Amino acid sequence: MKTCFYSDLMLISTNSQRPAGHVFLAGGTIGLLAMVLSVGLSLIGIIDRVNAWISDVITHGNASALVNSLPLWTQWLAVMVVAFAIPWVILAVPGILRRLVLWISIVAVISFWIPVLGIAAYSPVVTAPLIAALWSGLCAMVYARNHEMPCEINQMKSADETR
Repeated sequence: MKTCFYSDLMLISTNSQRPAGHVFLAGGTIGLLAMVLSVGLSLIGIIDRVNAWISDVITHGNASALVNSLPLWTQWLAVMVVAFAIPWVILAVPGILRRLVLWISIVAVISFWIPVLGIAAYSPVVTAPLIAALWSGLCAMVYARNHEMPCEINQMKSADETR
């Protein structure tokens, strides 16, 4: 069995027992599941309750200070973009550490919109995109860990050719 070590400390073997992974199909399925989760949590009212709690936290109980609200379609557009973009990006990048940094960075950027919207007197509606980001990223990380992704195979081939 031939093995290669890469800069992000991931061991890749050429005779791997992991099945071949698919970026587009798996990413689309993961994105669809994240959308279904977000819509389901919205239908049972959890998204609205968490958004109201976030509003209370950032205004110290004076939620009436947030006089503006974003249109509902912007929240669901953000959910759709996040739900599909995160798994496609994570599955297209080699290395577990790189994937983890991407996922954490995207979740942090979404979280940092909470105070920005609060300062602009907008009610922060970031719970649904945040849930979609967390779920799709987690699913993509598990999928990438259990499958041999094309980017890892290409990286290994180029490393073998340089020897």
